Amino acid sequence: MPALPLDWIRTQFPALALSLGGRPVVYLDGPGGTQVPQRVIDAISHYLITSNANTHGAFLTSLRSDQVLAEAHAAVADLLGCSAREVVFGANMTSLTFALSRAIGRELGPGDEIVLTGLDHDANFSPWKALEECGATVRVAPFRLGECTLDVDELLALINSKTRLVAIGYASNAVGTINPVRRAIEAAHAVGAWAFVDAVHYAPHGPIDVRELDCDFLGCSSYKFFGPHQGLLYGKAELLERLRPYKVRPADEQIPDRWETGTQNHEAMAGVAAAIDYLAELGERCGASGSRREKLVGAMTAVQAAERVLSERLVAGLLAIPGLEFFGIREPERFGQRTPTVAIRMAGETPRQTAERLAAEGLFVWDGNYYALNWAERQGLQPGGAVRIGLAHYNTAEEVDRLLAALAA
Repeated sequence: MPALPLDWIRTQFPALALSLGGRPVVYLDGPGGTQVPQRVIDAISHYLITSNANTHGAFLTSLRSDQVLAEAHAAVADLLGCSAREVVFGANMTSLTFALSRAIGRELGPGDEIVLTGLDHDANFSPWKALEECGATVRVAPFRLGECTLDVDELLALINSKTRLVAIGYASNAVGTINPVRRAIEAAHAVGAWAFVDAVHYAPHGPIDVRELDCDFLGCSSYKFFGPHQGLLYGKAELLERLRPYKVRPADEQIPDRWETGTQNHEAMAGVAAAIDYLAELGERCGASGSRREKLVGAMTAVQAAERVLSERLVAGLLAIPGLEFFGIREPERFGQRTPTVAIRMAGETPRQTAERLAAEGLFVWDGNYYALNWAERQGLQPGGAVRIGLAHYNTAEEVDRLLAALAA
């Protein structure tokens, strides 16, 4: 793929013009939420001006709302490689995961087992851990300290004939590790269990094909891939039809409606479609052609390649700084197993103090455990957690160098 058109990309995001103390700010907080293109802002405003109504009415603005929602489902389907009927919108991915876990919990009882990992965001842990109330047994796969990768043999050893569900993150939101999701899914299906993949952190960094993965469910959030706050759930049609969600009686029994609790955030859904169209145009500018799906795959493949170059620059620079402790994969030859997200600690100060010093220089990073609580506890980082630096495709080499200079100083 051709190189990313970075100049064009940066003109699309108005937030990148923000300055502090006469210098442009640097957004290194992508894992907590990315910035949005102007077209997302315009789509949200346009909906509220021209189409603001509830759905299924006989009048113009309601009919327009129906169309906006249909277009949003179709856009996400193109992003993930599935049918629009298999796309569920919700307030956020945490809420959707809890909704799915409650429905699955109706089918579980004593003797059933659930396999989780210690490397996940708590939104892919607590909703499943809560099913112990149904009598299910929860087993947790550990991770290797320091490099923060799952032990595949230990993970697979936990999956057995009693396993009903395996829930695994596509990539760690704390340290960027890309997990062995395909092997976990295959092992789950080999014993007749369902596989749930939390792709919230992975989605802005690489292409996703739910058909190729053969996962039963997959979750992501448009707030992490350049859209508004909106949770997105993929589920195989036959499972969305068979499982019984908790819902109000008048709600439609068709999918995906039966899973979309209450009135949806229509303006945000308009913004999601616009974010995906931005990525499709990026794919065109990177040389991809054909369907929107093909352009999206082209865009995310180019993003993945460009971010790997930035990752190598970032990690090499961090490892050269005295007094810096680094967590996660550090060898460049293994960077195909990580996203451009890293966690560090600086000697002699708390992660919060580091984040505050960087913020004063216009460098925006996160501190804490980022809801990856099991990771932070097992790594011995609580309280305080670590400093998380997360790149997105709109970041530049110059911004990485500015961060490294500030940390070295």
